[in-house]
Amino acid sequence: QVQLVESGGGSVQAGGSLRLSCLAEGYTYSNYCMGWFRQAPGKEREGVANIYTGDGSTYYADSVKGRFTISRDNAKNTLNLHMNSLKPEDTAMYYCAAARSYSGSWCHLGDYYNSWGRGTQVTVSS
Repeated sequence: QVQLVESGGGSVQAGGSLRLSCLAEGYTYSNYCMGWFRQAPGKEREGVANIYTGDGSTYYADSVKGRFTISRDNAKNTLNLHMNSLKPEDTAMYYCAAARSYSGSWCHLGDYYNSWGRGTQVTVSS
């Protein structure tokens, strides 16, 4: 399994920006779904964005489209999430996840992932 460690969370005012990073180690295959999920207290886990390493295709939740950008830095084995125009409703624990996959068709499904980081907290104040 891939080991994942998130960093970059913090507190910011509405309209601000943060960049989350996920250091990934233990790759043994070529193609993976890699994604960011979040969970706020009392709410269900929500898929934020994901990328399929096989072809670079990306997916964003409607709530973050145009504000968040997911990217990979292959040289540093990191998955990044650039978050702009943050809103109080973006407040949550953010988790990085990975799953070996032959296709990007399932990358948006949280239950598809079998490697998870411990999370990093993002708090946006109004």
